Amino acid sequence: MGLDHLLLLAAIQGITEFIPVSSSGHLQLVHGLTAYPDHGLVIDVALHAGTLLAVMAYFRRDVGLMLVGARDIIRRQPSAAAHLVQVLIIASLPVLLAGAVLVALDVTDALRKPEIVAWASIIFAIPLWLADRRQGPVSRDIKTSEGGDPQSISPRHALIIGLAQMLALIPGASRAGVTITAGLFLGFDRTQAARFSMLLAMPVIAAFALVGLVDLVQAGAHQALGTALVAALLAGLFAFATIHVFLKMTRMMVLLPFVIYRIGLGIGLLVVLA
Repeated sequence: MGLDHLLLLAAIQGITEFIPVSSSGHLQLVHGLTAYPDHGLVIDVALHAGTLLAVMAYFRRDVGLMLVGARDIIRRQPSAAAHLVQVLIIASLPVLLAGAVLVALDVTDALRKPEIVAWASIIFAIPLWLADRRQGPVSRDIKTSEGGDPQSISPRHALIIGLAQMLALIPGASRAGVTITAGLFLGFDRTQAARFSMLLAMPVIAAFALVGLVDLVQAGAHQALGTALVAALLAGLFAFATIHVFLKMTRMMVLLPFVIYRIGLGIGLLVVLA
């Protein structure tokens, strides 16, 4: 794999994973609309592992709280940290179960078509725009200080966001996009919706990477590990920078540019594919 291909994949994965456009959709387009070959499972796992390490490093204090929360849950000791772990579990279960069903039914490949990416990009941009427009008072049970406190999110809110996250299994819908949209409709401010979406990415990306790793071990595909490490590092660097910039953007501007980009991308793809 050439460095140009690797750099392109790392940039796409790192930049698009945590903003309201679709990383999986963009990666599918690389294969569908360019001469580059499919990058394969090894690189795919490496790219996701890189973004996982980036979000864990950026939210390292929250990761520390999660570890404390896991301990408190085992000890049956109520705490803010335990609550954070519980709401993340509640929000993660729907998409993990739905993903397992899709894999069992062997229908995931049927969704990976440029036409589906195009329509999903357009269709799911509309509720994002509507949610962003109605940005109003924050719910009374949600704290908002420097992006809000994810420990204060209720289990009901977590479940709603988790159900919305199931839509991210459609390439082009965007996991970040649907979770941020759900958070905005629930009354979160833009920064808190983005922060919770990023925290929620950890278990989802970890589950994907773990499944991919198991497949690699079973297939004995240990080749190109050096290339995979480079891919992970590059994707992680792009992701870390994107997280920082995007959170700052949510404090200063609306999400309309992302809506316009998604609709433009979808229309452009449909024109090209016609």
